[in-house]
Amino acid sequence: MAKILITGIAGFIGSALAQKLSETDDEVIGIDNLNSYYDVTLKHSRMKNLGFELDNIDENKVVISTKYKNLSFLKTDITNLSDMEEIFKTYNFEYVIHLAAQAGIRYSFKYPETYVNVNIVGTFNIFELSKKYDVKHLLYASSSSVYGDTDEEILSVDMKCDTPLNMYAASKKSNELMAHSYASLNKMNITGLRFFTVYGPWGRPDMAPMIFADAITSESTINLFNKGDMYRDFTYIDDIVDGIVLIIKSDLEENYNIFNIGNSAPVNMKDFVNIMQDKFQKEADIKYLPMQKGEVYKTYADISKMKEHFNFSPKTDIKEGIEKFVSWYCQYYGIDRCAGL
Repeated sequence: MAKILITGIAGFIGSALAQKLSETDDEVIGIDNLNSYYDVTLKHSRMKNLGFELDNIDENKVVISTKYKNLSFLKTDITNLSDMEEIFKTYNFEYVIHLAAQAGIRYSFKYPETYVNVNIVGTFNIFELSKKYDVKHLLYASSSSVYGDTDEEILSVDMKCDTPLNMYAASKKSNELMAHSYASLNKMNITGLRFFTVYGPWGRPDMAPMIFADAITSESTINLFNKGDMYRDFTYIDDIVDGIVLIIKSDLEENYNIFNIGNSAPVNMKDFVNIMQDKFQKEADIKYLPMQKGEVYKTYADISKMKEHFNFSPKTDIKEGIEKFVSWYCQYYGIDRCAGL
């Protein structure tokens, strides 16, 4: 039985991964600061789904899940080095999956300092403590945004990524550079995970699927940038989690690695909205706008390295994934938003 730390457990990917790992024999400890970047109610609902009641949670107080006996939670912040060190010292983790971050591209236009503090300083704390306490394998979340806007059709982990278009992407690229340095100097096993547009049940309110769903059900306007002529490699949450699980305890030949985890099947944004309209049985009011500064035209994951090492293959196509998302959305938000379905 291994001890595993998940940072950002109340987040979209973190909560889904915690649920998956809690069905194993491993001891899973999750941390999160439960910040208000987006609706804290959704974060609390994810945690309730994991068996946690967090109405009056104290900082650094251990809470045991009522649903999974091997799952615990502490409210803490990765930027607080002393609190983080106490956790590492107490639990002696073998594996760390670092998912906590300040998310969002558009938010980074207005608050770049937050990305430096959380994504760079906070990640440095995780790397430094993983080194000090001999973590066997450290995985951290990077992003497809590190590729920037490129003429390459398919995005490969072997490409240079030296032109990030926003501070979110720049902070994630900084994480990769730090990871390479720590792995090289200290012979640590570190793996970066470049996620491609994750969607599905319990998804983030600031991402396209939730924004589109809210607009369709409330009969408000959907803004499609570049007049809808953009492509995203939408990847269903279960496929993301399956990819992470394959990597955690893997015996990789190189101690430093980066993997793309994507669906490898880009979807046009207009097509995505059309599928969602079909699943909701309701038409959207669409406003076509010019390309927004800091956005990329297309993401398309080359997942050949994941296939080569782990025989990884995404299982969920876009229509099935959207149908599952819409079903969850209607159940979570209630009949008022989904009348007629």
